Amino acid sequence: MSEAHLIHVVSDELHLTLRQVEATAALLNEGATVPFIARYRKEATGSLDEVVITTIRDRLAQLEELDKRRQAILKSLEEQGHLTDALKQKVVAAESLAVLEDVYLPYRPKRRTRATVAREKGLEPLAHCLFAQEDGVDPAAQAAAFVDPEKGVENVEEALAGARDIVAEWVNEDEEARARMRALFLSRGTLRSRVIPGKEAEGAKYRDYFDREEPVATAPSHRILAVRRGEKELVLTFHLTPPEEEALAALEGLFIRGRGPASEQVRMAVQDGYRRLLSLSMETEVRMATKQRADGEAIRVFVENLRELLLASPLGQKNVLALDPGFRTGCKLVCLDRQGKVLHTDTIYPHLSPDRASEAAVRVLDLCARFEVEAVAVGNGTAGRETEAFLRGLSLPAEVPVVMVNESGASVYSASEVAREEFPDQDVTVRGAASIGRRLMDPLAELVKIDPKSIGVGQYQHDVDQKALKGSLDDVVISCVNGVGVEVNTASRQLLTYVSGLGPQLAANLVTFRDEHGPFRSRDDLKKVPRLGPKAFEQAAGFLRIRDGENPLDGSAVHPESYPVVDAMARDLGCSVGALMRDEGLRKRIDPRRYVSEKAGLPTLNDILSELSKPGRDPRQAFEAFRFAEGVEKIEDLKPGMRLPGVVTNVTAFGAFVDIGVHQDGLAHISQLSDRFVKHPGDVVRVHQRVMATVLEVDLERRRISLSLKTNPGRTRPAGAGTVQANRHEA
Repeated sequence: MSEAHLIHVVSDELHLTLRQVEATAALLNEGATVPFIARYRKEATGSLDEVVITTIRDRLAQLEELDKRRQAILKSLEEQGHLTDALKQKVVAAESLAVLEDVYLPYRPKRRTRATVAREKGLEPLAHCLFAQEDGVDPAAQAAAFVDPEKGVENVEEALAGARDIVAEWVNEDEEARARMRALFLSRGTLRSRVIPGKEAEGAKYRDYFDREEPVATAPSHRILAVRRGEKELVLTFHLTPPEEEALAALEGLFIRGRGPASEQVRMAVQDGYRRLLSLSMETEVRMATKQRADGEAIRVFVENLRELLLASPLGQKNVLALDPGFRTGCKLVCLDRQGKVLHTDTIYPHLSPDRASEAAVRVLDLCARFEVEAVAVGNGTAGRETEAFLRGLSLPAEVPVVMVNESGASVYSASEVAREEFPDQDVTVRGAASIGRRLMDPLAELVKIDPKSIGVGQYQHDVDQKALKGSLDDVVISCVNGVGVEVNTASRQLLTYVSGLGPQLAANLVTFRDEHGPFRSRDDLKKVPRLGPKAFEQAAGFLRIRDGENPLDGSAVHPESYPVVDAMARDLGCSVGALMRDEGLRKRIDPRRYVSEKAGLPTLNDILSELSKPGRDPRQAFEAFRFAEGVEKIEDLKPGMRLPGVVTNVTAFGAFVDIGVHQDGLAHISQLSDRFVKHPGDVVRVHQRVMATVLEVDLERRRISLSLKTNPGRTRPAGAGTVQANRHEA
């Protein structure tokens, strides 16, 4: 297919104009990134947002892959001598990979089959005779002429059996039959899972799937992935098939054209073809289709959770005392300056004895005074609540908040190459404490250093298509980083890597140049970075901020290509650009229509005016300190009916996990998320959301907590809650 045809297809599918899709495709082909197109090329795309631009990009890529397969099939058919004008037209007209493969199936080189052997024995004419199903045909009499011991056909029954094998293969390869079966498997198929005998104890966590049936069409993502994992771990078997009688009735209606003996032979062949060939082929397809659907949902949930986590409210540039808590080994402590630099490290032991606690208290208060600490960050792992209680018991200034920080992934970071580069002379405990403190200051800048799969907000992330997962996670990180903007003089190499147009090598070059020549004074200085050419500058400049630079616009999201427009606005008002940014009265006098040009239309001009009113402002919500309930620090402190403040840590297809400060997240099942019906948990809760949770049930033996976020929850345990809670770490 031509590129123009692909653009037509995408335009029709997404209900967009051809101009929008053409412009987006052209920009993508030129190397423009999704954030750049969405932010700075609105005139070209008709103000399409990142979601739509990403959808266009991905759909075009899918269609291009389909076209590559189409060309490969056409080449194969031509080499085999099978390509006719009619067959070529069918190949070209195929709109999905499944249909394309159905067209190619009869001609695809295959291993020796029972039908192949029958053809070698000369039985294909007999198969055609039977398949015609003419009245008065005696199959046995027709088959007698094909009995030939030298060819391996010993008797009439062997001849008929061979002919039926050929007919069965025709049934399996028939395009309409496959289309009907595909639709039937997807609409009427049932997912049936069974435990492998003898694996009941070993696979206890899968007990809800030991003998389960549910419609394929409505089976949720997490159950599909759970069953597949159980099969992979050799605990379960599962099948995806519709009622056999419905499938056979559909096929017989397609192929049986009479009631005579020949039709009975065809009926036998149809049944054999379905059971031995077509049902297995369709089940394989449906397994793939349901896996893709489940992967898509799991990845969607992961992406939504990760976005909320990355865009969590930052404390901002403050002097922070951060602690990685511990009991016997003590609490590793670091003091960070406002840029996140480690100024001091120490270890305190507040949980060993009263004397050690007193000693720790003196140490903490001294450090807070010496380093002018403005906030205290405490990791929420082992001994976290106990350390928080210790700190709150000190005479810290009222304006110094003590904040619990989710430390998921901190241990992964502390042992990583990135951490070793940042802290070559410190051990993993110091690195972990520093990461906790920096996470409080700027979650986005710190979390980009960690593989998103280690952050703990996914659902079966290790079971889904890893290439698709990585692509989606990279997209959301890039979206968040560019949406917030990056302070070029303080950003880490890892953070800069995600800036539009940069990537790992240019980010490293930029940091090296900064270290050698000092802070950048203007965006124009970025052009001096080795290998950062005009295209990379165009893509990156608008997302890089230079605070207190030579040009006040360098600290804003106004792109350098639009500086002349702002200069013209200021000149027309008889003021400086700085004054224009400070004075709302001056900005209100501007009529953006006066400045419309080929390069800047009204969408861009309105964006510029909006940015001038809040140059470089962080789009994330303002930070608010959070406190867990005092006196509730471990699971043993919980009682049904308690109503406690909590923070959502993970949203899945079956509910939300909530940290209520007892070192064990509780599960609010989807049925307990809201007073109204909830189809998708993400519709009512999000990661990092603060909630009030009611304890429904506590299972001390299995360390499980069932919660409700309803206004007036009942005490009844939601169906299935225990099972999915047991799989918290699998999710």
